[in-house]
Amino acid sequence: MKPIRSTLIATLCVASLSGVAFAQSGNPATDNPRADRLENMRQHHAERHAERHAARWAELKTKLNLQAAQEPAWNRFVQSMQQPARTARPERARLETMTTPERLDQMQAMKAERDARMQQRSEATRALYAGLNADQKQVFDQETARAMAGRGMHGMGHAGHHGHR
Repeated sequence: MKPIRSTLIATLCVASLSGVAFAQSGNPATDNPRADRLENMRQHHAERHAERHAARWAELKTKLNLQAAQEPAWNRFVQSMQQPARTARPERARLETMTTPERLDQMQAMKAERDARMQQRSEATRALYAGLNADQKQVFDQETARAMAGRGMHGMGHAGHHGHR
């Protein structure tokens, strides 16, 4: 129950921060203490997230008891699961100057990027899975079942992404 509560709290914090960031128009001035504080909070959250993420992958790797020949597939898998650098969204002012078809094109381009990342994750996961023995597959299935239910495997225990319930 504790992980669920932590996940919920983290999600609410991220949502709150996202709302504040979205409400600001343009680039924040560098002498804006509120913007600096917000950026520091984002950076701190990103660092903590990366640490938790790495710990979960290390735990899964230990449980799988991988052989040396399986390491390259594991490394490709973990790399594919890394969150990409924050993609820049168009500024509100720019969106307001776009026509509806241009905004739709922008949305489709962003979706295409997400779909490409999902395809890479899928291919890397399938390649790793194909190289696991029966016992390892069972462990992998059990450990990733929760992550894939509603959050996608890139979630692996954290919230705040599309499809989170």
